[in-house]
Formats: sequence, structure tokens, C-alpha cells
Amino acid sequence: MTRLSAATVTGVVASLTERGLVREAREAAGPPGIGRPHVPVDLASDAVVVGVHIAVPRTTVALLDLRGRIIAQRQDPHDGLDADTVLPALAGRIAALRRQHGARRRVIGLGVATGGWVDTANGTVVEHPFLGWRDVRVGAVLGEVTGLPVRVDSNSRALLRAEQLFGRAAGRVRQSAVHLFVGNVVDVAFAAGGVVHQGPRSAAGAVAHLPVEGCVEVCPCGRVGCLQAAVSERSLVRRALAAGLIDRPEIGALVDAAEAGLAAATALLQERARLVGRAAALLLDLFDPEVLVVAEAGANRLPDSLATLRAEVAARSSAGVEVTETVRASSFPGNVLAAAGGAVALHQVYAAPPASI
Repeated sequence: MTRLSAATVTGVVASLTERGLVREAREAAGPPGIGRPHVPVDLASDAVVVGVHIAVPRTTVALLDLRGRIIAQRQDPHDGLDADTVLPALAGRIAALRRQHGARRRVIGLGVATGGWVDTANGTVVEHPFLGWRDVRVGAVLGEVTGLPVRVDSNSRALLRAEQLFGRAAGRVRQSAVHLFVGNVVDVAFAAGGVVHQGPRSAAGAVAHLPVEGCVEVCPCGRVGCLQAAVSERSLVRRALAAGLIDRPEIGALVDAAEAGLAAATALLQERARLVGRAAALLLDLFDPEVLVVAEAGANRLPDSLATLRAEVAARSSAGVEVTETVRASSFPGNVLAAAGGAVALHQVYAAPPASI
């Protein structure tokens, strides 16, 4: 598959074995034949990473194996939004999860995903408007208290890497892809030839103020028609609470209500799907990717919301693509946040395996 010689592959596997990332799996070997026997190998089952997601209302901490499978996770609401409160509490939650589920496992890295402008090279959240963070050195702080190598990235870039590594259309995503993340923060990532674009300031993908037809909410920037103001979870949850559709301020509660057949909840999510679909159509025409992935709560869980989003793309895009094949929901509908943080760490492990663990 790699088009390398058998001798080269043997050398690479020996190096990965020394680093504790793969192991010989002789139990899978077939009957002996002529010549030097082939020795099957497998990923090490005791090597794991910590995946962290910092959202506006809560943090998510998870342990994942090298195949991206979630071993354990926890979610905790913030006690306060300032970094001096969030990061120490987060460090404690990481330590607790490791004690409870990782005592017999080797933790080889920590990945952090969050919204806003993230400088990946320096592990810094340059600006997160909803958390009120500016120039917060998340990587350095968590690296010091955990003793782990830490990598930090934005929501969409993290989830695009997750799709490349473990997604349902990973082969096509590695060719070219756009990922649109719609949560409290709305952002975009794009990749060509398997390389996720960062930009010289690590600021690629800022689409919060993308003007989209039909967006009528007033944005904090003072303009009307900004994508994030219209479709963010904050906006949608606020409207649902005001209408008495949900009893807790969470987007999951609105999706639950729609799944239960509440027509007004379904209507809100359908309206959001149409607006997100208009943005997706613009992105599809701009980048012409093999795959466009949309991580949005309604499209992830409700087939009708995904169908509405796709119909809007088909009506407004001039790309002429087959939308059911090109426009896809997240491959991780129930674990988007854990997958995001885990993929940041796992991408680093696969791209540059640590020399010692």
C-alpha cells in the first residue's frame, strides 16, 4: 500500500514497535509457508490520548484509543468563563479521568479543540468572543500541569482531521474537503491533498460574519445578516426558551423535542437547516471539494433536517454535484466534541510519532 520495499516497511514497523505504538499480533498469523514468515502487527491497545473540548457552557474530556474509539468521557459545566477558572478545573478533570480509566494505559498526548481564533503553532486561543478569552496560552498551561505534549486547534480543523482519520468517507475527505461547524461558534476548515489549511496567522475559516440571505438577527458586530448571529446555538436556544419549547438551555433539548414530534421545535431546526444550507452552497461553489461535511445538531440527528439542508444546497449551488454523496453530516453525531479534541492529539501522533512514550 505504501509502495515501499519490504525491508523498509520492516524498519518502520521496528521503529513504531520500539515507540510502543504497534505490537506483533502473532495470534493472527496464518500457517507457516516458504521463506521468511510474515508477522501481522496491530496498534498498541494500551496507548491512548486525552481529547478535550472547551465549549461556551461546558468542557468535555475523553480518553480515546489509537483508532479514535472513545474509552471514557465526561462533561462538566463551567463554574466561570475566565481562563483562570476554566483551565485549572479542566486540569483536575483530566487527572480524574486518567485515574479512573487510564491507570493501566499509557497516555501519549493531549489534544484541545475550541471555537474562535486558535493559533495552533503556539497553542494559543488568540480570541474567543463568547468566552471572552484573548491570547490565552492553553497549550502551555495544560502541558505544565499534566506533563503531556499538548496541541490546540479550532473546532472545524479538529473535526476535519477526525473525518480524515476515521470518518465514514475518509478516503474522499483526504482528497479535498470542507468542514462547516455550527455550534455556539460557527467556523469552517478546508483541506486539499490531505493538508488542512491554517493560513499564515492560523486564522483560516472565520465565517462568523459571512452574510447569508435570510439571516435577520442583529449581530454583536452591529450588522444584520451575519451567519453566526442567525444560526448559532445561543440564538436558537434563546428563541426556543422564549417560546416555551424547552426547559433547559441546551441545543440537545431542542433536538429531543423535535424527535418527540413537537412541530414548533422541528420548524426552528428546519429554518436553521435552510440558513446553514445557504452557507454550505456558497462554500461548495467556492472550494469545489470532494466532500462537504456539516456538523450541526439537527443535521447530525434528524434525517429531515439533513434533507432540508441538502435541498437548499442543491437549489442554490451552481456546482452541479450529487448532494447526497457530497454534502454529509458529521461521522461522529453522538460524540462530536470528544472526537474533535481526540483528533487534535491523534493527528499529531500519526503525523509525527513521539520518539519515546
